[in-house]
Amino acid sequence: MAEARTIIRLKGHLHLTCACDGAGRSALREQSFRAPFHLSKPHEDAGALVVNVVNPTAGIFEGDELELLANTEAGARLVLTTPSANRIYQSRTGKPAVVRQTVRAAAGSFVEFLPEPLIPHAGSVYEQHTELWAETGAEMLFFEWLSPGRVAGGEVFQYRRLDWRTDVRVNGRLVARERYRLDPARPATLTSLTARFPQAHYLGCFWVTDRPFPVAAVESLGSDGIYLGWSALSHGGWTIKALCTDALTTRKLLSRLREVLYHAIDRVPPRLGRF
Repeated sequence: MAEARTIIRLKGHLHLTCACDGAGRSALREQSFRAPFHLSKPHEDAGALVVNVVNPTAGIFEGDELELLANTEAGARLVLTTPSANRIYQSRTGKPAVVRQTVRAAAGSFVEFLPEPLIPHAGSVYEQHTELWAETGAEMLFFEWLSPGRVAGGEVFQYRRLDWRTDVRVNGRLVARERYRLDPARPATLTSLTARFPQAHYLGCFWVTDRPFPVAAVESLGSDGIYLGWSALSHGGWTIKALCTDALTTRKLLSRLREVLYHAIDRVPPRLGRF
């Protein structure tokens, strides 16, 4: 007789609020988390509080439901990042893993959201719901990186389905809305990814700011292995999209793009220890 298997579904959360103390330093005023979320010890660098979000488990599995809520109060500077890739494992039942993430920035604050790549394994089903809220006078950098799968293991676009939904609001006004459904069983949904590079990595960025866009500096980042474009949001910022030929090219582009955008806001990128 086959041995019965117990599947544990995780309903984890991470809620945090970054505030500015009387000395002008940023610190976590509130934090609450439950597995698989965990926070390593925050540290200050270049005037910002760097918070690493750690997943001590192997990754995210079918049926997992995770919620992230990050608030940045006036005067605070927060960099929210991850030290390792986020892996989405095979769904045996077709049920998705779901991540809901909300980032809010008050007027006079700065927040950067900088994760390592999302790696969907063969047969995985994943839904990601993102809401970005910025008050007028806030600055926000939001990055996302999608890999085609476990390339070294021969898994390229072998996941079942990925749904990404992103809304960006400035002072309550919807300024960007994105909806992606990637389904390798329907090749047309992957055309925009694979037309340029057969194993393309996708890098996206939303930059909420009232600063002018550094056109020449950003466009100089393009190359034979990087297909890059940018456009203005309907109000209050910009978006940058890139397709890259491989992971190493994507990582180098992310590092250089980050430097360009920080230079545009007259700041130095906090060191994260991996770029």
